[in-house]
Amino acid sequence: MPGPKDLDPSTSPRALLGAELRHARENAGLSQRELGEPLFVSASFIGQLESGTRRMQPDVARRIDEILGTNGFFERNCLAANKSRYPDHFAEAAEAEAVATTIREYAPLLIPGLLQTEAYARAVFRGGRPTATDDAINELVAARLERSRLLDDPTSPMVWTVLDEAVLRRKVGGASVMSEALRHVATFARNRRVIMQVMPFDAGAHMTDEGALKLMSFPDAPPVAYLQALGTGQLQDDPATVARYELAYHLLAAGALSPRESLALVASVAEDYSHEDQQP
Repeated sequence: MPGPKDLDPSTSPRALLGAELRHARENAGLSQRELGEPLFVSASFIGQLESGTRRMQPDVARRIDEILGTNGFFERNCLAANKSRYPDHFAEAAEAEAVATTIREYAPLLIPGLLQTEAYARAVFRGGRPTATDDAINELVAARLERSRLLDDPTSPMVWTVLDEAVLRRKVGGASVMSEALRHVATFARNRRVIMQVMPFDAGAHMTDEGALKLMSFPDAPPVAYLQALGTGQLQDDPATVARYELAYHLLAAGALSPRESLALVASVAEDYSHEDQQP
């Protein structure tokens, strides 16, 4: 019986690789848990590989080939499936985001990537990479704007973001850039495309004080949490860990301004930046 053909990288390679994994696992008579045990990963991790929400690393692919007897198929094809326009530490999260049905995010310092304008994104990347070439910055900006096309669909994914007040007050790119960026966020909220709240400074300490948090859920795979720090990022899929982060997010939202109050604050700060930009 002929083995599977190598995957064409132009046709959703991650999804194809996941489908081939499910097919090979079922042909071997193994459950997701039984395949995961010798790999020292959870059944939910195998499910995420099969659904295309997690990337298959070469060492895992090599062991899968050994266990399932697939003659190096997964090791050969995982590199093509892992090609990405995004920085390595964020690539897996961006690709999971693209197939998520709900995205909940706490942003402590910057407007979330999905909601950024071109000028704001450019200022963010230039600030973080002061020696990068213009071509490199242009490529990063283009990838970020491509991500934002997820919001072209009027209903899916459901996006709920909580912005720390610091996001509003940090003058990224100058007053005119901030005015445009905050008006952009306000438009999404006003059009009910995004649920947006603001955590005000006077709310004090809260459970997510230590950094950014993104929670994603999927139609055919367990939810994940993404934690990001300087030049690093990690997806968490342990159910107990994800549940703890989900609780933290709900408590955060409960302590934030209401969506109506948040929209009024964002619009007011955007107007302040607009007036500042017009001053001689």
